[in-house]
Amino acid sequence: MILTISLACLIALIFGAIGVLNTLASPKARELAAETGFSVAAYRRIGVLQLAGGAGAALGLAVPPLGGLAGVGLLLLLAGAVIVHLRKGDPVAKFVPAAVCAVLVASYLVALSA
Repeated sequence: MILTISLACLIALIFGAIGVLNTLASPKARELAAETGFSVAAYRRIGVLQLAGGAGAALGLAVPPLGGLAGVGLLLLLAGAVIVHLRKGDPVAKFVPAAVCAVLVASYLVALSA
């Protein structure tokens, strides 16, 4: 249970912070949107999904099915991020954060189901 709580908190923190920056269209978010070929509006929508996923992971401690759905949604979002980086021909270092977060979310899902 401690592992599940720790992972949920870490996911909520990571995706909450990134989601806020993307939703508010911070200068770094605007730069990344342009770099990846997304509009700022699309990046804001991604930020909202990140916020929802982080919140869902935290709420999943009380309502496990919600946490499971949030985790699956985040995995899909992260898979999309890796695909975007691969299509752009980015070096591995560019998509390592998304891959590490995917492992983190997958670990949360496993811990949640245990």
